[in-house]
Amino acid sequence: MNILRLKELLSEKGVSGKELADKIGVTPTTISNIAQGNNFPKPETLIAIASALDVDVKDLFVSTKEAVELEPFYIKRNGELVQIGEINIRKPL
Repeated sequence: MNILRLKELLSEKGVSGKELADKIGVTPTTISNIAQGNNFPKPETLIAIASALDVDVKDLFVSTKEAVELEPFYIKRNGELVQIGEINIRKPL
């Protein structure tokens, strides 16, 4: 689960990943990896990202109170599990 809202913030601010990378002195690949949840940035990088996007560092993160994930819900029918829907559950981050 990606706990950073970087993609959402880039979209809200109208800033591309390349523009952000140029502003904070990292590669566009670094920003892409962070946005995809493949790499968690160092604290100084988080501070630079927040500053470049004019947000507070805490605004970069998904609220743990809102962290909900859909979990498949199954029943057993004729000896097989059959998914009949999904339920919202809170996931620890």
